[in-house]
Amino acid sequence: MLVLASPVAHGQRPRVSPHETHTFTVAGATVTITYGRPSMRGRKVFGALVPYNVVWMPGADEATIFQTTATLRFTEFTLPAGSYSLYTMPSEKQWLLIINKRTGQFHTVYPSTEDLVKLAMTSEAVAVPVEQLTISAVSRPEGGGAVQLEWETTRVFAPFTVAR
Repeated sequence: MLVLASPVAHGQRPRVSPHETHTFTVAGATVTITYGRPSMRGRKVFGALVPYNVVWMPGADEATIFQTTATLRFTEFTLPAGSYSLYTMPSEKQWLLIINKRTGQFHTVYPSTEDLVKLAMTSEAVAVPVEQLTISAVSRPEGGGAVQLEWETTRVFAPFTVAR
């Protein structure tokens, strides 16, 4: 995994949420995710800082970017290789992963007309709270991979396979 942090220009204050780029290899595809990584800092996150049933871009500052070098299949949706923005709609019971074709916007801008798909995500509790938002592409034991988000005591993921 490659991690790059944005340097702070002379005279500027460091970002509260560090920006990082992580590159993953899953089933032969290279997936790169670039995003701001906010921390809990003692706050209640889901259902408070991040309200339920409202579209939320996971991350801070600039849009969260998801790049893939291969075509990915999410259930009945095929995502061509390319660069996209990720949004979610968290809820207590069912999360949605929203893949959007516009990139480069600020994280509070949601160009809904640019949505490619809204995918159901599987949600599960984690035993040890995750202090800093973590978005990754992970391999799955049954094959393929998943886009995965962890923060606070929640893990959500959307499985995919790599098109051959």
